[in-house]
Amino acid sequence: MILIADSGSTKTDWRLMDTNGVLEQVYTAGINPQYLEADQIYTIFEDELLPNLKEKNPTVIYYYGAGCSSPERNLRVEQALRKAFPNSNPHVDHDLLAAARSLCGHQPGIACILGTGSNSCLYDGKNITDNVPSLGFLMGDEGSGAFLGKMLIRAFLYRELPEELATSLKNTYSLTKNGILDSVYYSDMPSTYLATFAKFCFDKRKHPAIHAMIYENFDGFFEHHVSKYEGFTELPIHFVGSIAYHFSDTLQQVAKKYGAKIGQILTSPSEGLIQYHQELLATIGEK
Repeated sequence: MILIADSGSTKTDWRLMDTNGVLEQVYTAGINPQYLEADQIYTIFEDELLPNLKEKNPTVIYYYGAGCSSPERNLRVEQALRKAFPNSNPHVDHDLLAAARSLCGHQPGIACILGTGSNSCLYDGKNITDNVPSLGFLMGDEGSGAFLGKMLIRAFLYRELPEELATSLKNTYSLTKNGILDSVYYSDMPSTYLATFAKFCFDKRKHPAIHAMIYENFDGFFEHHVSKYEGFTELPIHFVGSIAYHFSDTLQQVAKKYGAKIGQILTSPSEGLIQYHQELLATIGEK
């Protein structure tokens, strides 16, 4: 058996599978080693994952996660996995690789993640060949739910939202200035907090002020990321993530502005990863 994890900052999708298909599916809290230490990650495994696997032990774990962009961060996840599954062989990779394998398959393309955070890469059908760096919610994350939430909350605090939107936002989330600042500057995962406001933007997406924010969010992603890849107007540009999926109409509008061609838009890379690893199991087994 193998265990596949597709982890973002908001949630983690776990699939225990063998050559016959998926045996168990479990959802746990999101994991991002940029903000969490190994012991905090293990607590999530202990409380939310292990009880639901019913003592089934995978021989190999393929973990694809947000924030897994350096050996130090990857080691935090690996240490937690080894503690939770002492008899398993864990492989920790960036969620970009999951997106590329799921979206592009064995064909060249540009794979983009637009969820709580954002990222992108150029993929040649086998490997990631270029990556405009994701700078996180403080310096970047254009196109993401966190960036959209930051735009909305800034406009609210600066009194730049139309009155009816400001009132609705305040009442929906019981917002106060101190509460917002505490959640952004003193919580473990501030990007996840900011991304929660994307739902408000979706509900109010037809309001001109909100539509303008959504458009600006995606425009920044194309300007600072997609347009930097060689051949971006010729290659298919694929997207995965809730923000890309739920705001796909506006995403298509921005792509047209840049002369880009959008391919797939999926909520999750999980199904593509299942297919990829089933093919791997069929050819090389569980080694």
